[in-house]
Amino acid sequence: MKNSFFTARMKLSDVVAANHTLILVLPRFGIPLGFGELSVQEVCSRYGLPVDFVLLVFNVYTFDDYLPDEDDLQRTDFSLLVPYLKASHRYYLDERLPHIERHLVHVAGHAGDRYGSILKSFFEDYREEVRSHFGSEECEVFPYLEHLLAGESEERPLSEHFTENHSDLVDKLSDLTQILYKYIPGEQLTEELNELVFAIMQLSADLQKHALMEEKILLPYIYQLERCDCREQGNDPDCATPRPDTVPEKRRLG
Repeated sequence: MKNSFFTARMKLSDVVAANHTLILVLPRFGIPLGFGELSVQEVCSRYGLPVDFVLLVFNVYTFDDYLPDEDDLQRTDFSLLVPYLKASHRYYLDERLPHIERHLVHVAGHAGDRYGSILKSFFEDYREEVRSHFGSEECEVFPYLEHLLAGESEERPLSEHFTENHSDLVDKLSDLTQILYKYIPGEQLTEELNELVFAIMQLSADLQKHALMEEKILLPYIYQLERCDCREQGNDPDCATPRPDTVPEKRRLG
């Protein structure tokens, strides 16, 4: 890793100051504000979090050129990977989408019957797509990973299925902002319309990082475990991926 990336010795307050959007990530780890002068290492120790994984998330969300290689993945404690991704799903579904919906319904009420209906229908379809996407991951991908960690094999590598069905939720948000830009009059609702647009942009940026976590962290980790599983079935001792009994017990995130 490059020296420009966040490290365990840095103060958490300095890390958050460098990227204020991490304030929205901290609750997914159960980290409240009020950490004073503590370092990232000290905060992680206080809350029982693997500092290497927390730093990985912070760096993914902050640096566009940050991408862990295979050695980084092998050294990282991924015991919180699935709980973290589930916590992100709850954040999107229970906080961000309802926040956007409240503003959108009000804006749609002042957009006329035609465009107001289009706006609400588009959002409802999008929300259902998000729910379906997250539901598929939580019912198929995450249990599959847990089965691999438990030493259980599957006939078809789920990483192939996951790649085929990993739809781009960010493009739909871009389409939604285009509807707002082009067809919703903003003379009477300038402040609320701007707040709605910025809320959608914030969600879009967060989802891009979330997709990066799944595509560049989750999937490569699953590939490693699948490769290891194949090697073990073929009695190949050359496997550096941690065995199930070496993976720490998962901690649920609130």
